[in-house]
Amino acid sequence: MKVIGSSDNKIYKRVRSLQQKKYRDRLSRYLVEGENLVEESLSEGLAATVLIRDDRQDLYDRFAEKDAYSVFMTGDLFRKVAQTETSQGILAEVEKRTYDETAFMQAAQGNILVLDGLQDPGNLGTILRTAAAAGYGGAVILKGTADVYAPKVTRAAAGALFRLPLFFAENAAEAAAILRQMGKTIVGTTPRGGIPYLDADLTKDIALVIGNEGNGMSEEALAVTDQNVFIPMHTGMESLNAAVAAGILMYKSVER
Repeated sequence: MKVIGSSDNKIYKRVRSLQQKKYRDRLSRYLVEGENLVEESLSEGLAATVLIRDDRQDLYDRFAEKDAYSVFMTGDLFRKVAQTETSQGILAEVEKRTYDETAFMQAAQGNILVLDGLQDPGNLGTILRTAAAAGYGGAVILKGTADVYAPKVTRAAAGALFRLPLFFAENAAEAAAILRQMGKTIVGTTPRGGIPYLDADLTKDIALVIGNEGNGMSEEALAVTDQNVFIPMHTGMESLNAAVAAGILMYKSVER
């Protein structure tokens, strides 16, 4: 079995580089950590390399038979590539599952999530995870949204990135053109100026736009919505956490 023990090793250097967005973009790969996410990435055929800390022979015995290149890495080097302080001792270098416009339109069936300028990694990952759980067919990521392949996002998404087709749009107008070709009604979320979400039909063929945590939807996104909804709140409360609001609205779509 191969053991990586030098910082000059090309696999180590490549994996270490994936801690930066520019290299994730350039190599079209990212990292996932932990037994469950590695297992899922392998079952989806996306894991290129599995790295196992050299004190976890049990994990090597379990994962070495999978369809991926598995190697040991010494503890001191593994700590430099690990994304958590209390690592389980296993991570994988995963290929991004990319979709161009045509492929996205074919793959993303049902309701679609649109992310407009979200910045908090925890919110972003949680919203993607909830979208997958609520049966959404895909997500459109508008330029200006945080990197969905950043470590904190991938942990919070809990495997949603393996399942949800993603399309990265330059702006809201581009996204709207594609979504209308797909027959979607674009539904914006706003604290005022819309209709209560309970009065809206969110069950079929919508594209639900979730805006920035502090500023809400951008003017560009507001300009392309077909209707806007809000979540009523008691006096004194102005807004909900973005992930909480998104969860409420997305699960409205699964009502029967």
